[in-house]
Formats: sequence, structure tokens, C-alpha cells
Amino acid sequence: MMDDLLWQNALKGDYRSIARCISLIENEVPGYDAMLRALPAGDRHQVIGITGPPGAGKSTLVDGLIGEFVKAGKKIAVICVDPSSPFNLGALLGDRIRLSNWYNHPDVFIRSLATRGSLGGLHPSILEITSLLNACPFDYIIVETVGVGQSEVEIAGLADATVVVMVPEAGDEIQTMKAGLMEIADIFVVNKSDRPDADLFVKNLHLMLGPAFSSRDEEIPVVKTIASRQEGLTALKDKIDLVLQRKLTPEKRLYLLAERAYYLIQKKRMKDIRKEGLRSKIAEGYNNGHFNLYSFIQQF
Repeated sequence: MMDDLLWQNALKGDYRSIARCISLIENEVPGYDAMLRALPAGDRHQVIGITGPPGAGKSTLVDGLIGEFVKAGKKIAVICVDPSSPFNLGALLGDRIRLSNWYNHPDVFIRSLATRGSLGGLHPSILEITSLLNACPFDYIIVETVGVGQSEVEIAGLADATVVVMVPEAGDEIQTMKAGLMEIADIFVVNKSDRPDADLFVKNLHLMLGPAFSSRDEEIPVVKTIASRQEGLTALKDKIDLVLQRKLTPEKRLYLLAERAYYLIQKKRMKDIRKEGLRSKIAEGYNNGHFNLYSFIQQF
């Protein structure tokens, strides 16, 4: 059962209690959902989603952004969603190691989560975990996704500001990402912008974003950074603050809530269905030569 005192200590900002509560939410310990229902109403609109293709330098960028926020006297929670081990579903990459500069900093809370097979670059309980952190005394919550391509559009339903990180070499990839990542960004970052053709890439990105500008009240910023050298990060922080301070329209607010509700309902309805169980049930009919996929799924 969830401990009321543990939960209250977490909401007061005790890092050990927060870490413990996240584990209890991950493992769906009895009582966790009642605690979530007791969270304060309202949304503080402080979640920053960092997404983009693998190799774009998202973790280095997050490391630099933490430094910018800390310099401004802010408290930050960082959720790094890593690929899962196919054997135990644990995180393969340890962001506690990659972000080791901040591991013991009093104003920074870092937690690595595994995708646990989720295709959207996120963790199955990311909404619940983010809701907990939103109720804690943090100024910003950064969620860094795995980097798996177009399916990462899930981050748009979670984050109040979505930052899409790209590199100059992306080139033709812009076309393939246009229907996914290209349409969810509040801010574009062209990282590793010291590489050849960076300026040409930025120009082409602006040209492609032209039609999108006409459908938005605000222009989508494009920020050049060299995260490994801490360049451009102050400008990126300022753009993020601008997006977060911009009042969400009722339509955007309702969109975010509907996306989150749909995700949670879907997860609850699928809760009792496991692939291992499906395999064993399928084997019964398949081995007898009487298996029909569409007749089989009708029972669900």
C-alpha cells in the first residue's frame, strides 16, 4: 500500500520520497491511483519535452539546459527515458551516469526510466510520474525521450513545450519526419551547428516551416546550438521560457487533457492483456489448424 506520509513528503520536495513514489507508481503498488486522484487540481504548465532522432545530442543538450536553469536559481526534475533491455525491461543507458555533474546537486532531481516496450519513446507510466512531479516544488520538469522516430509524437500530449532536436546532417530526413516530429515542435534546435552546411540546413528548415507559420499565432523558433561547447543554450532557455509563459489557448489546453485521458484509458483497458498470454492461447488453435486471427480477437 502507498504510505500517506511518504506521499506527503514527496509533495514537499523530499528527493528520496519522490524517487520511492515513482517506483511505486511504476510497479502499480495498490493505492497509487488513489494518491494520484488526490493530487491538487490544475496544471502548472512547466513540462519541457526534449525529443528528436537518435544521435542528435539530446542528453548533452539536457545537461547544458540544467546548467542554465540552475544558474537562474531554479529547481529542476529530469526524467530520461532510455531504451529497454529485451530481457528485464530495465533501462539500458544510465542517464545518472551521463548527467553525473548534477547527480548530487540539491536543485536537481534525475530519474532514468525504461520504455518497457512502449513504441512512443516514453515510459508507460510517464503521465502519472509527470503529474506527481508537477505537484512537487519544481520550477521545470524536463522529459527526454529515447529518439525512435515519428512515433515520438506522443510527447506532444505530455509536454507544455516540445523541443525537437536535429543535426545539420538530417537533410532529407526532414521530409520523412514532416508528418510527425515536424508538426509537434514548439521550438526547433539545430544542434552541432558548427558542422558543415549548418546554415543551409537552418535556411531550408525555415522554408519548410513556412506553411506551418500561417496556421499558428506564433512563429516556431529555430535555435542553433553547440551543446558540447555550451553555445546557444542561453538563447534556447529564453525561447523555452517564452513558450511556457505564453498562455495556452482553451483549444490547446483541452487537446492536452484529451490526449492524456485517451492514453490513460487505453492503458487501463489493455492492462489485463499480455503478449505471453496471447501466444499460449493462440497456440491452442494454431496447432489444431483452426486458428483465425479475426475470430480470435473477437473475444477481447
